[in-house]
Amino acid sequence: MEETPRRLYWHGMLLFVLGLVTGLAIPQFVNPRMGLAAHLEGLMNGTFLLALGSAWPRARLSPRVGSAAFGAALYGTYANWASTTVAAALGTAALTPLASGPHKGQQWQEALVTFGFGSVALAMLLCSALLLWGFRKRS
Repeated sequence: MEETPRRLYWHGMLLFVLGLVTGLAIPQFVNPRMGLAAHLEGLMNGTFLLALGSAWPRARLSPRVGSAAFGAALYGTYANWASTTVAAALGTAALTPLASGPHKGQQWQEALVTFGFGSVALAMLLCSALLLWGFRKRS
């Protein structure tokens, strides 16, 4: 098995397990509804990495671009779970008005979570764009 798909499988399973463990902690969070979101982020992002591991060999990417896509995928998936977990623990409302309800954190907490979610968006857009490029039909 090629090294990159195996690493994606490993990280996918680790993130899936982190999502399961997060689910056990839902009642302990300041915002349990956001804790549920963190649980689901771990499960979904872990599943995404497992699927990406299966699709990876079909992406035609140079080593440098492949490394950037791999790094963006790992950063984006882990940071998504971590930012959502931190938001649940701190009870912030940054960029998550539906899951936050009446909760609101201190200004530095809101800024931290906003940075986390913003960086996740950029990383996942970069990863997706690079992979779309790698999966394009060649003549």
